Amino acid sequence: MPSFDVVSEINHHELANAVDQANREVTTRFDFKGTASSFELEEKVIVLKTESDFQLQQMLDILYAKLAKRGIDLAAVDPQEAVIMAKTATQRVLVKEGIDADTARAIVKRIKAEKMKVQAAVQGDQVRVTGKKRDDLQQVIQLLKNAEMELPLQFTNFRD
Repeated sequence: MPSFDVVSEINHHELANAVDQANREVTTRFDFKGTASSFELEEKVIVLKTESDFQLQQMLDILYAKLAKRGIDLAAVDPQEAVIMAKTATQRVLVKEGIDADTARAIVKRIKAEKMKVQAAVQGDQVRVTGKKRDDLQQVIQLLKNAEMELPLQFTNFRD
């Protein structure tokens, strides 16, 4: 029976490259000369460190540009509240990966609401969709691509 998986993943190698490129740009830009501005990648968190709130916004723009150029969907990043103290400003940017249980249930509910001849089941941090016809599965993919989700979705493991 044909099936595919709905997942939300990012390429960690491209993420590391984007952070490295952003670091290089910050060290060479004139408006950041003499500041200890830097990007640090820790697991699924990018930490921005600089001296002022304005520079923090500039660094966030640089990071977004580098991520987009590297093919990482900006819906996968979640900037947290900036922490500004005396002469330091830090901000954490969370990298979202995997489909949480609530979003997975919403995906399954949306598929079932369309009354297609497919079955959707939550499997950990992904959703498996199976059906008898390949065309039905392709309709589900189009449905999910057109749906407004708060995280980027990929469709993997398509089997006939």
